[in-house]
Amino acid sequence: MRKVVVGVAVIGGAAVCAAAALVVRHRMRNVNQCVKSADILKELEEKCATPSEKLRQIADAMTVEMHAGLASEGGSKLKMLISYVDNLPTGDEEGVYYALDLGGTNFRVLRVQLGGKSGIESQEFAEVSIPPQLMVGAPDALFDYIAAELAKFVADESEKFRLVPGRQRELGFTFSFPVLQLSIDSGTLIRWTKGFSIDEMVGKDVVAELTKAMERKGVDMRVSALVNDTVGTLAGGRYDNKDIFIAVILGTGTNAAYVERAQAIPKWHGPHPKSGEMVINMEWGNFRSSHLPLTEYDNTLNAESLNPGEQIFEKMISGMYLGELLRRILYRMADEAALFGETVPPKLKTQFILRTPEMSAMHHDTSPDLKVVGNTLKDVLEIRNTPLSTRKIVVEICNIIATRGARLAAAGILGILKKTGQDTVKDSEVPKTVIAMDGGLYEHYKEYRHCLKSTLNELVGDQVAKHIKLIHSNDGSGIGAALLAASHSQYI
Repeated sequence: MRKVVVGVAVIGGAAVCAAAALVVRHRMRNVNQCVKSADILKELEEKCATPSEKLRQIADAMTVEMHAGLASEGGSKLKMLISYVDNLPTGDEEGVYYALDLGGTNFRVLRVQLGGKSGIESQEFAEVSIPPQLMVGAPDALFDYIAAELAKFVADESEKFRLVPGRQRELGFTFSFPVLQLSIDSGTLIRWTKGFSIDEMVGKDVVAELTKAMERKGVDMRVSALVNDTVGTLAGGRYDNKDIFIAVILGTGTNAAYVERAQAIPKWHGPHPKSGEMVINMEWGNFRSSHLPLTEYDNTLNAESLNPGEQIFEKMISGMYLGELLRRILYRMADEAALFGETVPPKLKTQFILRTPEMSAMHHDTSPDLKVVGNTLKDVLEIRNTPLSTRKIVVEICNIIATRGARLAAAGILGILKKTGQDTVKDSEVPKTVIAMDGGLYEHYKEYRHCLKSTLNELVGDQVAKHIKLIHSNDGSGIGAALLAASHSQYI
């Protein structure tokens, strides 16, 4: 009997020891996972660092590339495209004008009634989603779809919009992709961005394609002005504020445009415009420099994108990519540090499943238990019951990515200010500079917007910062295109 008791005691003791060992191993694994997560987070923070000196180097590199792009075609990663807009709206324009704004996964059609000195009397718009298959299909399918929606919009015109009898409707076409402008109302597509990939369109005149589609759909309308969304934002901003000379878009994609002295454009071979100025569409999303703080996540995102090697700046700072960068970092943490448990959540493997609006919502979560973060992880990625410590890590990653993007955008703006001499005090005077900002990322991502503004102030210094103002030019690209259609009307 004693032997049995002893045997049971030995077995029981062994079981306790085994259980204890299991607990110890579990705790050690947890500790190791926490250490690994902390290491990945620290590495990310170090590689995404944007100290002031680095940002000034990036701004200087931007200025150098601007000079090179203005000197010759193909001389720089920055296209520095001549827009053929040499006279921005004055505020005297009258009549009803239309705009078509194509620049992302949605497009908008808009009409405005201009009353001269009384400004914009009425405006209406409609927004339409583009089916994903049309973004990679045939040119005719995309433009026929757009023209059909434009026809519906025209048919629904109310009496408060007064088209002068005998006149053809006129349209400003905001086409937010790199275009080699041939005139104010023509231009050939250089390449697609923002998820579009229709190879047949490259090298074709986008106005001609839209015009043919409108004819097929019975829309009697003339494209008076082809503009980039950023040029449209500049025009829309200038209509209300004569001190605006830079426009920046921070949305699905990103770009900048500004007013340049005509004599500072060596590649311009035509007669100098009477105004002595020309709006330049920078296409700054394609900027690249050895000073940019690229990470492994940026490199793999770029390599697996539809346009590898292109739009590097855009992939670091714009709305289409910030959420995807977050997903890639979380995937590595889930895989190497078991951030969400022993297995990687299946949804986390899906590219672009985590969008920037969701990243923004998590970044702005101020609840004690970070409830928004928990719900977003559950609803989007099907990751349930995440502990507070995990949610805090997610917020920290959001902060690192957004901060880097906003500070890099500020460095880009500094590059433009340097090129145009607006970054320093001259003869004891500081030129007044107003910058028109537009895009969903800038409008809705508050932390990003505040970081951009504070960084720009940090880079230019207090004295110059007092004379620089960033204003949100809401729907500048749509209204601006309509205004440019008016200022370039065939009836003037």
